[in-house]
Amino acid sequence: MSVVADEIRAEMVANVLEVVAREGTRVSDGDTVVLLESMKMEIPVLTEIEGTVVSVAVKEGDVVQGGDLIAVIERAAESE
Repeated sequence: MSVVADEIRAEMVANVLEVVAREGTRVSDGDTVVLLESMKMEIPVLTEIEGTVVSVAVKEGDVVQGGDLIAVIERAAESE
C-alpha cells in the first residue's frame, strides 16, 4: 500500500500569524491549517483533502515566500 501525501505551499509573501493544525491533527476539506497575514489582511490556508497532518514546516512569526512549504498532509485511506 502506498501512502499519498499532499504538500500545502504558500501562494504569496506573508507572515505566519497562527499555526492552527499541528502534527497528528486530522483535517477535512476546507479546514484551516495556518493563518497568514499580508498587507494587514488575515488569509486562512485551507486543506483541500481529508487526512492527517504529517508535518508543519512553519512556526508563528515566520515569513513565507510564494512556493514555500507550509505543511504536508497524508490522505485518509479510501473506504472500500
